Amino acid sequence: MSIKLGDTAPDFQAETTLGDIKFHEFLGNSWGILFSHPADYTPVCTTELGYTSKLKSEFDQRGTKVIALSVDGVEDHQNWIRDINETQNTDVQFPIIADKDRQISELYDFIHPNASATATVRSLLIIDPEKKVRLIITYPASTGRNFNEILRVLDSLQLVDSHKVATPVNWENGEDVIIPPAISTEDARKIFPKGVTEIKPYLRYTPQPNT
Repeated sequence: MSIKLGDTAPDFQAETTLGDIKFHEFLGNSWGILFSHPADYTPVCTTELGYTSKLKSEFDQRGTKVIALSVDGVEDHQNWIRDINETQNTDVQFPIIADKDRQISELYDFIHPNASATATVRSLLIIDPEKKVRLIITYPASTGRNFNEILRVLDSLQLVDSHKVATPVNWENGEDVIIPPAISTEDARKIFPKGVTEIKPYLRYTPQPNT
């Protein structure tokens, strides 16, 4: 199965470090981030999970639940979390899914045979409150993810859902945004009271709307 943008994220039941969950019930009406790890006790993953833990307040502000997955059991996950907390100076509070039979990894296409026949790649999905997949990023096992970029995309998606805008290259929260071509400049001046800057008829900016 290959999951694409706009697809409904498949539901599943799983054992995690915080007990059994049903994925859609776990997400509720929140945004969600599901990200996979090749295995427990791996150095790159240890840094990733530690950094994600430190971003808890950032995800909370964005109404977003985080859940990780690794193809090992809960006992290994629990022992690994102790290592993560010790080495990364944090307190991991989000669940890590136990996927020893790799059923969820197969369901979400986290195993890429040409990379590894058994280990998952570093995939990450952002899922909106309607359970639609809005972002898919896949890294090789050797490269740690950039969670500052994940937060940036999350900010962009939430802004786009609230207002009729798009975000330009390297956009950061608070910067000017782009008015989509489907909106005429005349209509844009009514919709965006902070003003419209027209570079070309198809390239117009406006200050970021209040969120």
